[in-house]
Amino acid sequence: MTGYRLTYFDFDGGRAEPIRIAFHKAGIDFEDIRISFPEFGEMRESTRFNSVPVLEIDYTAVTQSNALSRYVGKMAGLYPVDDLQALYCDETMDALEDLMHYVVPSFGLQGEELKSARQKLVDGWLSVYLRGLGDLLGRGGGKYFADNRLTMADLKVFVQTRSLRAGTLDHVPSDLVDRLAPGLAEHQERIEAESCVVAYYASRK
Repeated sequence: MTGYRLTYFDFDGGRAEPIRIAFHKAGIDFEDIRISFPEFGEMRESTRFNSVPVLEIDYTAVTQSNALSRYVGKMAGLYPVDDLQALYCDETMDALEDLMHYVVPSFGLQGEELKSARQKLVDGWLSVYLRGLGDLLGRGGGKYFADNRLTMADLKVFVQTRSLRAGTLDHVPSDLVDRLAPGLAEHQERIEAESCVVAYYASRK
């Protein structure tokens, strides 16, 4: 029996959360290794690209969150079989990764430097990507991003919009999603009510 060990930060969210939900939906047991930021600092250089998540499959480490999302998503029936719909799914996930490359550098900043960096995000790339993701959702029909059903793209967007609407990022208005891409706000609430998502978070209590 294949063994899975997923290592990521100790919070509900971020790049590993869609993978955790997919494992749960697939009914596949995995070790959910949750580390603190100081622990990551100590182990960082031992990871292949100085980053997490890392999925060990029978002790072989694999990285890159979108690759992991596709792999586990296929096992959970959350990744399209049709090539075009798979492309739509990938486009959405890759857009979010691009956005995170702009957001992550603001982590660790403090005071006025943090406020200035976050305001620049709100005025620039964060707004660009929220509007763009809203367009992709519209292309998919308004309910899901691809395949007219729940896919890994929906889980990945759900995790990020939920975080933004909860006010997780200081100096980023919690109503930004609602103002710029109201369809994404509705999407978050729809995905939050999906049975596999409800079951996953119930298992965390």
